[in-house]
Amino acid sequence: MITFIEDILTLGKVILRSKRPSRQGKTRPGSIVVMGNGPSLRHVIENERDILMSMDRMAVNFAANAPEFTELCPQYYILADPHFFSGVSTDANVAALWEHLHAVSWPMTLWLPVRHRREALPLVAGLGANVEVKWFNLTPSEGGGRLTRKLIATGLAMPRPRNVLIPAIMCAMREGYREILLVGADHSWLQSLWVDDLNRVVSVQPHFYKDNKSELDRVAEAYSGYHLHDILGSMVVAFRSYFEIADYARRRGVRIRNATPGSFIDAFERIDFARMQR
Repeated sequence: MITFIEDILTLGKVILRSKRPSRQGKTRPGSIVVMGNGPSLRHVIENERDILMSMDRMAVNFAANAPEFTELCPQYYILADPHFFSGVSTDANVAALWEHLHAVSWPMTLWLPVRHRREALPLVAGLGANVEVKWFNLTPSEGGGRLTRKLIATGLAMPRPRNVLIPAIMCAMREGYREILLVGADHSWLQSLWVDDLNRVVSVQPHFYKDNKSELDRVAEAYSGYHLHDILGSMVVAFRSYFEIADYARRRGVRIRNATPGSFIDAFERIDFARMQR
């Protein structure tokens, strides 16, 4: 009964929110590395670059603003947060991100949420011929019933996309990859979460690159007004979504392996990236 209700809830959300996504890709040989922006990615870039560069790569969020972006030349890039489409005129970091994406000189697929298509179209209009734009739905699914799995398979829904790594994994599957590796997926938020003496929740989320002051201020402002239970509840959603992804991937014959040392994600098989075949 619960599964039936979850399926109906997912279907209702799809009817109200989803639009036609980009087409499912054919099965691809080899692996794709989804590069989260966690601090551990720095070690991979500096010590395991040969392995990293031997596989297809997907970058996320502000990675294009890092000096290493033009060295890594990711074949895929994904943005999900609405700030990347609404903050161009008010946030210098977002403006710089789009400048760097416009300067891409290698073949790259840029995945964007279809719900922000209207805001995104003026931003992608000037992209070079090297960049192909594809669209995905951020509509959150409920549970894992048969109907829900079908809606996920058609790209109309996905496990609740609490952070960009969730749609990144789902889009990697839509591209046809049968093996997905995660690096820089530290998710060690609990180690940098506290409440100050004014009852303000403080969350420091370090990246493999150094955030400038304006980005740190923006994140602090974004967290203002939230209470600890709000933040912890949001984390629960994210970590639960990974288990839903793991179950979906297993049913689809897709292998997801987490090569991030010390990662807090406990849903996927672990692997030492340094021991990957070169």
